[in-house]
Amino acid sequence: MNKLLVAMLALASIGTASAQVKIAVINTQKALLETEEIKKAQADLEAKFKPRQDAMVKLQKELQDIQTQLNSGKLNELGTQELQTEGQRKQREMQRLQQDLQEDVERERNDIIQRAGTRMQEVVKKLADEKGLDIVVDSANTVFFKASFEITGEATAAYNKTFPVAGK
Repeated sequence: MNKLLVAMLALASIGTASAQVKIAVINTQKALLETEEIKKAQADLEAKFKPRQDAMVKLQKELQDIQTQLNSGKLNELGTQELQTEGQRKQREMQRLQQDLQEDVERERNDIIQRAGTRMQEVVKKLADEKGLDIVVDSANTVFFKASFEITGEATAAYNKTFPVAGK
């Protein structure tokens, strides 16, 4: 009987303590993607890699032209063979360009997201301190929460204020 009483008292004290905990919820991914820094970085990446994308478009057009010529049936055997060889060379070049571009974009994007993610953590910690929050949970790991617990917009605004984008 004594153990049951101790267990009930322990549960009652946990219930009282948890009622005082202040919790907030953030959609970290959304908060990051909506920052001015990430928007600018995305535009900068697109501008930086546009010439390579344009080169791939041009190469794709050349490959289509080669295929059209091959399908026309107007080439002799030697012409067909030379065009097929050129097409294979351009196809390999296209694959290398695609792979290099994808790797470069992915590497730079990951660097940007990692740096911004670290900064966002700092911003959220500061925001939590200012608001007297005990716990901040990512909405991706939350089944349900009331909208009043959401601080995503506040975190994005605080990030933009703390890390302003130059030249904006």
